[in-house]
Amino acid sequence: MHEEIVFCKGGGCTAKLGPGILASVLEKLPKAADPHLLVGFDSSDDAAVYKLTDDLAVVQTLDFFPPMVDDPYTFGQIAAANALSDIYAMGGEVKTALNIVCFPEKMDLNILGAIMLGGSEKVREAGGILAGGHSIADSDVKYGLSVTGIIHPDKIYKNNACQEGDQLLLTKPLGVGIVCTAQRIGESSQEAMDLAILSMTTLNKYAMDIIRNYRVHACTDVTGFSFLGHLQEMIGDDFGAEIDCLQVPYIPEAVHYANKFFLTAAAQRNRNHVGNRVDFRNVPYAMEEILFDPQTSGGLLVSLPPKDAKLAINEIEALGLPCGIVGTVTRKDDKRIIVK
Repeated sequence: MHEEIVFCKGGGCTAKLGPGILASVLEKLPKAADPHLLVGFDSSDDAAVYKLTDDLAVVQTLDFFPPMVDDPYTFGQIAAANALSDIYAMGGEVKTALNIVCFPEKMDLNILGAIMLGGSEKVREAGGILAGGHSIADSDVKYGLSVTGIIHPDKIYKNNACQEGDQLLLTKPLGVGIVCTAQRIGESSQEAMDLAILSMTTLNKYAMDIIRNYRVHACTDVTGFSFLGHLQEMIGDDFGAEIDCLQVPYIPEAVHYANKFFLTAAAQRNRNHVGNRVDFRNVPYAMEEILFDPQTSGGLLVSLPPKDAKLAINEIEALGLPCGIVGTVTRKDDKRIIVK
């Protein structure tokens, strides 16, 4: 029992640095001058894209974090699915992955084996090859992947290329962070936790296989900066958005847990960072918290024309996770995001 408590102190994408802190550091770094770097850190996108030829570019990403669940194998699956998601968010195809491991030398190595087994199985499910990795001794467990994918240079899904009138499609439910917080203090039901784990371990590959058949203008995955944080990155300074909270998919019990204030510091950082750009109109407090909730291995948020969105959502619903068309890209508003 002692090792379980040490293993899972609370992690996932709630362990990220806050978006405001991160932005203040990145803005001081020099921008790359190489014209072959098609997507870099300056756009806050999900992965880097480097052009090799007129027909081929590589997509690179890196993601790792501490455990958010007690089972090591499940944690490995979640961490891998989360890292792989960045490739899918760009519209890419996974090719290779490298393990990133931080592990206490005094902890049972069978735990590490279970983590890496879970991760390797998700890489294999993605159609990729686990090619190696790097490990260091640390006081706490952390695990993730560096992933390389490929894409055609003309078919990149950037996170900030939405168009006015687009509809916003979300492929997984929100509330994962709130449910995991409730689980750590012994308050989550098994049903809520099972749905959270199903969502976190499901590869975004399957939604992307559907989405790429439609006219996608912009795409991102919803992770630690919350639905509203990643939506703000999508609309930038040029557009606004109207969100219908009745259409937002979420884990049902997350409302109850939010009303009991089972929240994270990361959610508060998200609220502090983008809250002044959001106009909530008669939205319940719990729904506000769900929209600011940091997600681990969250769904894809896709901006595409209304006709395409309706066709795509019908196919995505068949995958079995709560999803929905949650709003519309609009002209810029003073608050930019209206939630009603």
